[in-house]
Amino acid sequence: MKEQVMEYASGNEMAAIAIKQIGYDLMGYYPITPSTQIAENLDMMRANGDTDLVMVAAEGEHSAAGICYGASVAGGRVVNATSANGLLYAIEQLPVQSGTRYPMVMNVVCRTVSGPLSIKGDHSDIMYLLNTGWPILFASTVQQVYDFNIIALKLAEQVRLPVVVAYDGFFTSHQKGRCFRFAKDEAVRDYIGSKQEEHPFLDLEHPITVGSYMNEPDIINNRYQLHLAMEEADRILPELFASYKEISGRGYEKVEGIDCEDAEDILVLLGSSYDTSMDAVQEMRKEGKKTGAATLHVLRPFPGKELFSVLKNGENIMVADRQDSYGARGGNLSLEVRAAMQRFESKARIKSLVYGLGGKDFFKEDAKKMLHLLRDSSQPDFAYYGITPGEGKKVEGEPPFAPITRESTNIGANGGNLNAVTAMPGRIAPGHGACPGCGIPVNLNLLLRGIEDPVVFLFQTGCAMIVTTAYPKTSFRIPYLHNLFQNGAATLSGVAEICYRKQQKGEIPPGDIIFIMVSGDGGMDIGMGSALGTALRGHRLLLFEYDNGGYMNTGYQLSYSTPLGAKSSTSHVGKEQYGKDFFHKDMPQIMAATGIPYVATVAESNPVDFMKKAAKAAYYAKTTGTAYVKAISACPLNWNDKPATERKVIEAAVNCCYFPLYEVEQGVTRLSYDPEKMKKKIPVLDWLSMMGRTRHLQKEEYREVVERLQQETNRRFYELRKKAEKG
Repeated sequence: MKEQVMEYASGNEMAAIAIKQIGYDLMGYYPITPSTQIAENLDMMRANGDTDLVMVAAEGEHSAAGICYGASVAGGRVVNATSANGLLYAIEQLPVQSGTRYPMVMNVVCRTVSGPLSIKGDHSDIMYLLNTGWPILFASTVQQVYDFNIIALKLAEQVRLPVVVAYDGFFTSHQKGRCFRFAKDEAVRDYIGSKQEEHPFLDLEHPITVGSYMNEPDIINNRYQLHLAMEEADRILPELFASYKEISGRGYEKVEGIDCEDAEDILVLLGSSYDTSMDAVQEMRKEGKKTGAATLHVLRPFPGKELFSVLKNGENIMVADRQDSYGARGGNLSLEVRAAMQRFESKARIKSLVYGLGGKDFFKEDAKKMLHLLRDSSQPDFAYYGITPGEGKKVEGEPPFAPITRESTNIGANGGNLNAVTAMPGRIAPGHGACPGCGIPVNLNLLLRGIEDPVVFLFQTGCAMIVTTAYPKTSFRIPYLHNLFQNGAATLSGVAEICYRKQQKGEIPPGDIIFIMVSGDGGMDIGMGSALGTALRGHRLLLFEYDNGGYMNTGYQLSYSTPLGAKSSTSHVGKEQYGKDFFHKDMPQIMAATGIPYVATVAESNPVDFMKKAAKAAYYAKTTGTAYVKAISACPLNWNDKPATERKVIEAAVNCCYFPLYEVEQGVTRLSYDPEKMKKKIPVLDWLSMMGRTRHLQKEEYREVVERLQQETNRRFYELRKKAEKG
């Protein structure tokens, strides 16, 4: 055995430790709860000089998967981590990697798949991977997360397949436990061995082609080879478990069971629930009941023979799924357990339950009740467990607030008459869950005060969505729709086109409606492709971005709008790192390049300008095509400043020209405010010094970073001024 030390850590922390000890070359990733902590911990290690891992923050999970694929083809050791809809967004790339046989490891921290949106843990995401050709190891404890990450890479490189390590979001990923790791990185690296490449892609003397076009019979032969590789994985996994036990003292099997040898009633489930069921079984054994429990540590290749070996003496088997394969009368685990038991001609009676969706807690009493249900003759073969039926009564009475009508918003404000806008009714009802000082409600209300026509909202995922629509309540007095980051603009374009069509056909009343997509928290990174496509098609709608400079709703990771040098949970400051290492994205200029009729930037420090531009944007959105408005939006929690000072911080961002106020109307650029001519221009450092996330840049050691940002800020501003002067 190799020397080990004890850690009191979470699953995500242990995954990061394993990744660091393995010595991977590259991690391509995108922030998504609850897997993000892996990247955050690794970035902290990188900032402190504990790892030289190359970390590439993609603009979305699809690109993250592509980055990983390219790096693995080039011969690197590569790792990724994702969850839920991020996994689904990347899924197109996963069969590409297994079909071309390039190894890597991906941690899937299991979470509910939307919609409706939920960030809690269940298994609805991991089951989508069953047909992708990736071996899947499932860890039920924090210790197993660490161990399986090490075993996974050795497996991947031996069979030349990418491998998943899955575990429960929040239950295993965030809860800390006592576990062990190897004291020295060399112990891990010696166990895995050096990487061998039979056909190196970067061998220019012997060039190869990867990913050829195939027809029959080649494609079926390719798939057969993938099948054989999975069979090889099935064969060598016991050998890997055994060799790992030699250096760690911890042995694993494909299927683990407790008291199953003589059990009459057995509960089968995945992940962290297994530990809970073990306690239930032990208590029921003391009561004289012959019960047992089992879990699978391998989902692919499916361990049918090993499963039957553990369950063969059971008379009644309950399979509990944290996921449903809708319409199949059972989740994927129960369907596969039934198939395996039938293949080996088991006579056991099998029932299945769907439980724990959306992170619903699973207690010892639940495990006991599930085992009791096996003896209940009225219990169907398949059912949901733990649901709360509604009363089925029609809600009576008036809604809590009156609807917004055309007449109530037609107040003659002309988008900037301060006396008139005070009469504008609020489309957003009082009350929301935003942090004190959050700029989102301020910016939304300023936007809406400048628009007199009826409004339909689509919010992409982000803080604005989360703090306003916690079920069963809503903050909106107007029609509202949510879709995920990457597809908001396209979704809203579909809404708008059907509305126009129904108006033409006389199915709904005529009249202008302003369709507005609200995005922020990095949403115009992962959602940029959808936004650009919508703009290029020219749909009549308004894209509004509140730019708070980070992925705030996932705990503040860097986004492409984060300032150079700013620290975040994926751009730490340490002896080897100074914060974010590339410039912020100029989204208004990107949108202007599409040729849309109206682009504008706004700030709460200039409210009249804000409302006038909102009115202009609404005009173009209802008459001409796509309009885009971007507001700089305060986030006291993650900017690390005081809520009461945010208006001054925003004003400083404008006065240092980091966030210039301008508009591009029908291709003509106009500066709305020139701090230099108003003799209010300040150095960028004055603004940076107002926020904790960038206050470290005041130090002399970071002077070069500040100078680079000042030069780039000046360059962008003077380019804008030149465009404005040309008219």
